[in-house]
Amino acid sequence: MIEYRLEQEFAEQMDARDPLASLRKEFYIPKAASGEENIYFCGHSLGLQPVTVRESIEKVLYDWEKLGIEGYFCGTPRWLDYSKSLKPKMAEIVGALESEIAIMNTLTMNLHLMLVSFYRPSPEKYKILIEANAFPSPRYALKSQIEFHGYDPEIALLEIKPRQGETYIRTEDIENLLEQEGNSIALVFLGGINYLTGQFFEMKKITEQAHQYGCLVGFDLAHAVGNVTLALHDWQVDFAVWCNYKYMNSGPGAVGACFVHEKYAHQFNLPRFAGWWGNKIETRLQMKRDFEPSSGAEGWQISNSDVLSLASLSVSLDIFARVGMAQLVTKSRLLTGYLEFLLNSLENKPLLLTPANPEARGCQLSIQIKNAEGNLLEKLTERGILCDWREPNTLRIAPVPLYNRYAEVFQFVQALSEL
Repeated sequence: MIEYRLEQEFAEQMDARDPLASLRKEFYIPKAASGEENIYFCGHSLGLQPVTVRESIEKVLYDWEKLGIEGYFCGTPRWLDYSKSLKPKMAEIVGALESEIAIMNTLTMNLHLMLVSFYRPSPEKYKILIEANAFPSPRYALKSQIEFHGYDPEIALLEIKPRQGETYIRTEDIENLLEQEGNSIALVFLGGINYLTGQFFEMKKITEQAHQYGCLVGFDLAHAVGNVTLALHDWQVDFAVWCNYKYMNSGPGAVGACFVHEKYAHQFNLPRFAGWWGNKIETRLQMKRDFEPSSGAEGWQISNSDVLSLASLSVSLDIFARVGMAQLVTKSRLLTGYLEFLLNSLENKPLLLTPANPEARGCQLSIQIKNAEGNLLEKLTERGILCDWREPNTLRIAPVPLYNRYAEVFQFVQALSEL
């Protein structure tokens, strides 16, 4: 176990011993007007660009230029199954079978597609359980689906929040709510990691408990994929959706993905919104009048793959495959633990909204600044520190193990103390 120290020399020693230090060179670090590299703690919002992304995208552009439509069959890789070629690496990151993954669309679009199949309310069982401070986009999607089915979101949307005086949600409170309301809950849908507090929910335990009451379980993994260890298949999660532009570093608005457990792979009678690209590949080009869904998660795909976006994602997936989540999580816990240690050493230490238990968080720490001035974020930015501010008084800091350094954590806390 590492014994953290307050001196800057400690941070420099940790960077010198970091087995993943060389990964930083594989990303472009934004620079300030002075030409110096910024301290970038916004990986929870948009990951940095890998240096080989341009080459990967240009390869697609070259094939398009030289081959035209033949790029679908002769491209390198061929566009027809580009998405499928990326599934093994994506499945490894989320702990799934290849057949359980579909790389497609965006998070909220995928959520709507999943809800068509997995939110089938009845007069007795129609409620959806979410966290009170869920990200707005899935909240909007869930409310609109509830209304679409003719129910009142004020009644059907159950929100769970931390206890009075606490900052994150206890698993036992979720279990207690399931015990009280489980017979009326059709779906439990939580963020794998809550975007505001950085809490990593006990997904396995919650899924097991919810299934006991006949509730289906889905997760928004936008802040969890590429950040924490996941085992969606083994945890028996029914479905999950995520974006790939945060910790997966695939570019603004990059293609998203979804997970559908293999137990639904051949349930072709499940209601779903159909599209040509979800038709099984053996008959897709025969242009049949009737939809024949692919088995597995691909059966939920609607449209042709965004090949340029897949080319960007492929670079990031290669990095993750080479390094492995185990090494990244190990460094993440050290780096985030160091940030926590330094924050707690401040004379006027901020309130930590994120669980102190490393098992219950990823690389994000959310801190509440008492009596914070409205221009605190601007002042940090002027010092070359890029992070995220949420009204009224919360900073979200994400030291990402792929490209952040211990020295940057030290410099950030020093600047925060001075400001």
